[in-house]
Amino acid sequence: MSVEFERLVTQFEQFQSKLRKVDDQLANVGRMQSEIAAIEATASNSDRSVTVVAGAGGAIKDIQLTDRALAQPPQALASDLLSTIQQAVGEAARKQAGIVDEHVEGMGVTDQVIETQAQLFGTTPEELRERMEQERPTRAPRPSPEEEYHEDYSHQDFLDGDAAQPSTPPPAGGGGSAGDEFLQNLFQDDDHR
Repeated sequence: MSVEFERLVTQFEQFQSKLRKVDDQLANVGRMQSEIAAIEATASNSDRSVTVVAGAGGAIKDIQLTDRALAQPPQALASDLLSTIQQAVGEAARKQAGIVDEHVEGMGVTDQVIETQAQLFGTTPEELRERMEQERPTRAPRPSPEEEYHEDYSHQDFLDGDAAQPSTPPPAGGGGSAGDEFLQNLFQDDDHR
């Protein structure tokens, strides 16, 4: 095998490795988006007469009021509603930050959110971290990179717009790798021009 051919095989294998990394990152982003979309944070006032459910991005999904809440003066009800909404939205933001930090290393989003909320809510970052630990659901461990599915792009025609067709397996025999066959075909195509 020539030195040039070996160099091309190495480059092709590096290219395949980069494709697998991109595939991993896209799968990770998809999981992160799914987890964020499923966020729900529920908060209630002290007598449980006002309950608010918040979702991702601080979206209010539900507000429940008991008869006791409706019997309050309007200003008291408004105050209870506002503080309960703030609690639910704050919890949802902490959950969302935690998910981002789980999927994107080195961001430190949770710490930033906790510091900001501590100032806004007049509490300590430690108290908010403690609440997060109490609220944190147990998660199934993430699969290792070896356990995750990686699509093999080595036989896919990227110029063909119809991605729904399955790729054809490499022909049997010959003893070479798919990369070897690709490069041999590449050189044969160049020789015929």
